[in-house]
This record gives sequence, C-alpha cells and structure tokens, in this order.
Amino acid sequence: MTPFEKKVLTVVSRIPPGRVATYGDVARLAGKPRAARAVGNILREADRPGLPYHRVIAAGGRLGGYTSLALKRSLLAAEGVPVTPGRVMGFARIRWQGK
Repeated sequence: MTPFEKKVLTVVSRIPPGRVATYGDVARLAGKPRAARAVGNILREADRPGLPYHRVIAAGGRLGGYTSLALKRSLLAAEGVPVTPGRVMGFARIRWQGK
C-alpha cells in the first residue's frame, strides 16, 4: 500500500457520522488535491471493514461511485443525512472538510 493510499483511508476513517466529503475533499486532505479520481479507485479496491466509504460522495452533493446507490442512500439516511435518489440535500451544510 502506498503512502497516499494510507492517507486516503485515514481521511475517510475521520469523516464523522452524519457528514459527507467529496472525493476531491479526501484527495486534498490526503495531500494530493487534484487526485479525486485516484481516491475513487483506492476506495473501490480497498477492503477495510468498518470504514465509512458511504460518506464519500461526488462533487456538488451527487451520490455517485458506490457499488449500490440504494445501500449508500440507506446508510446515509440512517445517519440522519437527507438524501434524494441521487443527491445529498443541504450538501454545503453537512459537508466535512477536515475541520
């Protein structure tokens, strides 16, 4: 595992329940702000039980990039995140940027 992959998984593990971060946010916090696509690839290949992959969403609040969007929606909704079929509502309010 590369140092960047480790950083990505660490950042994802820090996203609090009820909050979301974009692939770009995760890339920036892991030290490579232009590597959003790489973050998606890392998360697709990672197999870490308990890691909140569902809290990482596409730009602008779109759900995107998950094995089952229905599962992603239900996991986010269970944490109190308001979701529509393809988007997180109130994205700016619940976006976590590592602060």
